[in-house]
Amino acid sequence: MRLLVLFLLPALLFGQPTDALEPVRKKLSAREFAAAQAEVTKVLEAAPRNKAAWVLRGRARVGLSDFYGAVADLTFALEIDSTLAEAYNYRGEAKIGLADDEGALADLNKAIRFQPKLTDAYTNRGFAKYNLEDLQGAYFDFSKALELGPIDADKYHNRAIVKAELGEFVSAIDDYTKALELEKNDATLFNLRGVAYFNTGNYDQALADYDLAIKLDPKDPIKFENRALTKTAKQDIKGALEDYNQAILLNPQEPDTYNLRGMLKNNQQDFDGALADFDKAIALDDANPDYYDNRAFTKMEKEDYAGAIEDFTVSIELFPSDGETYLQRGLAKLAMNNNYDGCLDLKRADDLGAPDAKAAMRKHCKTK
Repeated sequence: MRLLVLFLLPALLFGQPTDALEPVRKKLSAREFAAAQAEVTKVLEAAPRNKAAWVLRGRARVGLSDFYGAVADLTFALEIDSTLAEAYNYRGEAKIGLADDEGALADLNKAIRFQPKLTDAYTNRGFAKYNLEDLQGAYFDFSKALELGPIDADKYHNRAIVKAELGEFVSAIDDYTKALELEKNDATLFNLRGVAYFNTGNYDQALADYDLAIKLDPKDPIKFENRALTKTAKQDIKGALEDYNQAILLNPQEPDTYNLRGMLKNNQQDFDGALADFDKAIALDDANPDYYDNRAFTKMEKEDYAGAIEDFTVSIELFPSDGETYLQRGLAKLAMNNNYDGCLDLKRADDLGAPDAKAAMRKHCKTK
């Protein structure tokens, strides 16, 4: 999963702003990026060596997601003055937008070297490190951004996401709570704090957060799906099914929601309903081995061993190193009295490290 990149665009400080650039800065502060770009282009036509103007136009282009254009403008600014920390920072943002996280990291390191207290550079470097799976590095940078300030909800939000990925859910809850003190009606923050509470086993508080998130944003299927998982953990099966139904109503093209609802139906012994959901999940995404495995398990419950073997076989073709699937296919073959092929599958499962394979072989197969 890649972190949601929230480009933060504070006012640049190039000494006393010129009259020509002040309207540009005001438009950027108002997030009027197209107008800012048009305004600063006029300045550049009259003063093509104005390094501050090149940086401002690069910043506007970042806001417009014109990342290639931003890189070009900011590179030109750096050709004029190779010590411009702001230019390195915004070029780093643009490179993150282009998925060039290594290049972004190099630029952001330079931004911090030239201006060690440039808060945005730490924030953006935290994004780049996160995308490069350097979670500890991202944690440091997001913490440094909070230390330098100014404090805002986004900074706590960013660090909380990294904490959650590091498994530090209690600490993540603390950061989400601080963010919510600053943004009291942020549905995303309530949802994410709910996920963190869920992972600490505090299902009641998780439900309370999901309820608030859904009240603030009733059109997001993910929030209903998360609440359904928590209701399942609390054995509120009816409520969980209602939430899955609503999630599917909001996004009928999401295969994993059908898969999750199918698993719940299977556990409730509604095998026909489960099969219908797994069929739909596979119709939407026929390259996910988990969906075939789950459908196979349900077919096993219905004693459709031939159908289960077919699904396990597709799963193995998609993910051939999963010993557990070989184990389950072997057991399905044994249930059809195909002992030879079944034991071959159990042997392969054992070779791949499936923990129950040896016991199954001792029970069903002739071993020396």
